[in-house]
Amino acid sequence: MESVTPAGPSATLYQRIRRDIEANILSGLWPPGYRVPFEHELVEIYACSRMTVNKVMTDLATAGLIERKRRAGSVVARPRAQQALLSIPDLKAEVEGRGARYGYELLYRERRAARRADADRLGVQPRSPILALRCRHRTDGRPFALEDRLLNLSEIPEAEREDFSVVPPNTWLVGYVPWTGAEHSISACHADAEAAALLEIEPGHACLSLERRTWRGNGSVTAVTMLHPGHLYRLFARFTP
Repeated sequence: MESVTPAGPSATLYQRIRRDIEANILSGLWPPGYRVPFEHELVEIYACSRMTVNKVMTDLATAGLIERKRRAGSVVARPRAQQALLSIPDLKAEVEGRGARYGYELLYRERRAARRADADRLGVQPRSPILALRCRHRTDGRPFALEDRLLNLSEIPEAEREDFSVVPPNTWLVGYVPWTGAEHSISACHADAEAAALLEIEPGHACLSLERRTWRGNGSVTAVTMLHPGHLYRLFARFTP
């Protein structure tokens, strides 16, 4: 059985244990049916209380990632037949996958207590600690997307140590933070004067707005709005029964 390697000391024990187990499951290292270490084994590995481990396992079961079996421990859950896979794209990989040159700029970064609008958008309590980011992505030198993102520092405190001046937040999230649920909203809109200036298009230009929120278990991770010039972006999906 592969061992669980505890993360660094910055997160709470609950967050560390849950993040490690989620990462093993969502990466495929622990496939469906794999036996998760018993609770007493996790207590020994993380030098923590049985109560902490039990809460992690209960929440993972609620999120549908594991199945708890009486007297037999827990195993990684098999995907539900009706569950659709949702892709969380990495814009850098997407642009480079088209054979184009990718560019990225961090325009704004602020740690703050969540305002009412932030709280409603991210699904947290007002005054919760958040990180607000605005970024611009380019394809072959042309603005490809304007990104406005909120990160929930109560759920992912590690994000506060990242300055995001080099690595885009979405690239960091996709590679580092496992998620268990997401919701998308896609709409057409016209660029206002501020967005138009940043996207180097005329005010009123047709744009595609993609709003997304992701969470793990009951904790909201991030909320983001990606604004794309309509003539540069195309949505494509292939489905099987």
